Amino acid sequence: MAHLGQLVATLKAKGVSLRILDLGLDTSTPTGELILNMMGAVAQFERQMMLERQREGIAKAKADGKYRGRAPTAMRQARRVHELAAEGLKRSDIAQRLGLSERSVYRALSV
Repeated sequence: MAHLGQLVATLKAKGVSLRILDLGLDTSTPTGELILNMMGAVAQFERQMMLERQREGIAKAKADGKYRGRAPTAMRQARRVHELAAEGLKRSDIAQRLGLSERSVYRALSV
């Protein structure tokens, strides 16, 4: 919401107004500015509600023992990638063995 306010203030300072033809919104009028601010507030409210539902879902999953967090990334397997490369395995074989893409193997080896 703060970013929206800053954007409108910047545009107003430059003598520019925002017109959204589909919505019939014109920020050069007090009514248009009010509607834009209300839309921003509703969007912020929806975002906060979504985050709250997400937190509740994660808490429930943790309580049920089903939450495992983020899936392992290729960089977390970088040590194993280096070990297999040192053994002489081809990059495509390393990727297949570890369930990674070849690009992920190259990225892990470049670190």
